[in-house]
Amino acid sequence: MAVIIQNQVNWNQVIFFINKGPDTKYENKKNNMKIKPTFFLLLILLGSCKNATKSEESLAQNNNIVIANQFINAFYSFNKDSLSAILSEANESRPGILFYQNWAECGNYGVLNRAEVIVKNDTLVVCPVTVRDDLIQALQLDMHVTDTFHLGIIDGHIKSVETSSNDPELFHEARKWVRENLAELVEEPCKRDKENGPTPCECVKATVQGFKEFIATKK
Repeated sequence: MAVIIQNQVNWNQVIFFINKGPDTKYENKKNNMKIKPTFFLLLILLGSCKNATKSEESLAQNNNIVIANQFINAFYSFNKDSLSAILSEANESRPGILFYQNWAECGNYGVLNRAEVIVKNDTLVVCPVTVRDDLIQALQLDMHVTDTFHLGIIDGHIKSVETSSNDPELFHEARKWVRENLAELVEEPCKRDKENGPTPCECVKATVQGFKEFIATKK
């Protein structure tokens, strides 16, 4: 169907308007005014999120340092209940660490240097502690051993504990010699699966005696 237009139209003006379009310079300026505040607001929000994340990570790491120091305090207080409480969620590690605590107590472990806690990542901290003990003295060595505790901490709770130390080669040699030559001295007290539970105190004392006999053979 044809539509009859009564009024005359200046088609040149119409074509000019279509080709040119509206005042894009003015529209772009308006759009830019709207986009810029939004863009800067987005940058501020992203920066805030990044800073918040860093703050949360820093807070978690600081909390882990506090927990690690509490663990070291409990271990070298030689209070079984305190250590057991802080290891309440470290089910696999707890028996071994409690054994080691009693071993250290009866081996007369004395703290000589407690280094700063080392933060490895968000869930792992390392605690080096240099001690004086009867075992090294029995070997007549002019040195002290550093025990290092590797603590796995998640959501404010210790989940695992592993230990390492820089025991000298003579220490390992002595332990092997005692097992081979004085088995009757250490076998029974050092059993972990005894009916009435392990006896780490008796174990370390027997080991110290064995070390003294080992050194005697060297003279």
